[in-house]
Amino acid sequence: MNLLHLSLAEQGIFVLAALILLASFFLIAQVRLVAAIHSFAWQGALIAAVTFLVAGVQNTPHLLVSAVLTLLLKAIGIPWILHFLVRKMGLEREMERLQRPALTLLVGTGLVIFSYWAVLPIERLEFGATRNIIAISLAVVLLGLWCMVARHQVIVQVLGFMSMENGLFLAAVASTKGMPLVVELGVAFDVLVAAILFGIFFLQIRENLTTLDADRLNRLSEKEER
Repeated sequence: MNLLHLSLAEQGIFVLAALILLASFFLIAQVRLVAAIHSFAWQGALIAAVTFLVAGVQNTPHLLVSAVLTLLLKAIGIPWILHFLVRKMGLEREMERLQRPALTLLVGTGLVIFSYWAVLPIERLEFGATRNIIAISLAVVLLGLWCMVARHQVIVQVLGFMSMENGLFLAAVASTKGMPLVVELGVAFDVLVAAILFGIFFLQIRENLTTLDADRLNRLSEKEER
């Protein structure tokens, strides 16, 4: 795809999608819990920007509402809730030591390459910037899943889960002009409720088990079974 053949708005959409993918790598690589939350917030803000540009390019006004909702929820609301939980649990300086960080990022790169290979038949049927955005969306979903597998801090795993939803939302916006507004409102409400429930869950685990490390929680479970 030659970017020079695209309109300025389409070029902006493609560049923002690439930055969303980069934010997924930042989310995987960050060792500080607060920095991981910031990476997720930036990813949400970039998705809101993509939604706003797509609304202008495709003349779909309802996507402007989706852009505002995404900005308020994923770039401000959920990160604020997570910051509040981190302060409440005294985890502002929490750091997770990555096991084999180079291998973790290498696997992430492999997932991006696989995503481009997997969507080749779809790319030939698409036009403009959406040709590669579908591949980027799939890569964001897979990187979110990899974040849940590779990281041991429970809050970061939840951020990976929400990053997967960001990838699905990006694909819906870029390739199908977005979902109906009622569906998007329902999904936004579900994500907000899930964030609140996760927060309550985190507080209960921290209060009773004094840790949010998945490996330690597994070891505690194994000891109880014995």
